[in-house]
Amino acid sequence: MAKRLSTGVPGLDDHLGGGLMPDSMTVVVGSSGIGKTQFGLQFLQAVNESGEPPGIIYDLTTRGDSQNHQVYAKRMFGRTFREENPERKFDHERFFALDEVWGDYLRVFTSRGRKVTRRDLDFEEWRDWQAELSRHLDATIAMFYHHFSRGVRRFIVDGIEPVEHKGESIQFELLEYVYHQIVRKDPEWVARDLFRQFYRLHAEEIGKNLYRKEDIGCLVLYTAPETLLDAMIERPLDEGDLLVGANTIIYLGKIREGAKFRRAMYISKHRGCVCPDEILLYEIDEHGLRIL
Repeated sequence: MAKRLSTGVPGLDDHLGGGLMPDSMTVVVGSSGIGKTQFGLQFLQAVNESGEPPGIIYDLTTRGDSQNHQVYAKRMFGRTFREENPERKFDHERFFALDEVWGDYLRVFTSRGRKVTRRDLDFEEWRDWQAELSRHLDATIAMFYHHFSRGVRRFIVDGIEPVEHKGESIQFELLEYVYHQIVRKDPEWVARDLFRQFYRLHAEEIGKNLYRKEDIGCLVLYTAPETLLDAMIERPLDEGDLLVGANTIIYLGKIREGAKFRRAMYISKHRGCVCPDEILLYEIDEHGLRIL
């Protein structure tokens, strides 16, 4: 069994049987401003002295506002992300060169403020979404494959917006592709999707850069329409809900204590370990989240 992945949140791993399970998806659910992005950054950096490189960010935000990854990462860890161009062309001849570098942050959609659900779009708008997605797919595959082949074993997906019809969301469509056709796929087949007709030319190099997909951990940050923790927990799941297939679900929300609201989290599902039944209070400081 692969080693568990630390969340990087002080006090939380003990409630998760040592950490999150690799080769699976963890979803952190919470409203805007509740601490999801800080949580995600702590997970990316929680590699300790293992020699594993810190993780990468795949940002599906379509709104105009920023998730503040750079600001938080600089303050919390002194880290600066290198943003990748979503329309960068894949160069098969240089891909394995030692000085070839791909960014560790990719914001895949360049459009701003657009609706993301097919039912809410007309034919032309949906076709524009699909065209943009197609243009950026090579850069998506290349960035993940590049970092996985160089030792990265964790990543976050941020910017997932609440929608009524999840099965028709362009964000969920792309997340499904990334998770099942890149992360959970054998690396040889990911390389075939990337190199295509040039695969045989680089078969030897590809064979030298294999990685264990079973060691990779995925953390999805999902914005909920609710603010209160109780409301998130009580919301029923539908068949196409992202949370149905997740290995671990962690809710972040607010609870009322007298005349005050406090931040709290609840682990509603964690396969492979007994979940704690209690609500866990946490606070956010300059280093991120910390269980009280």
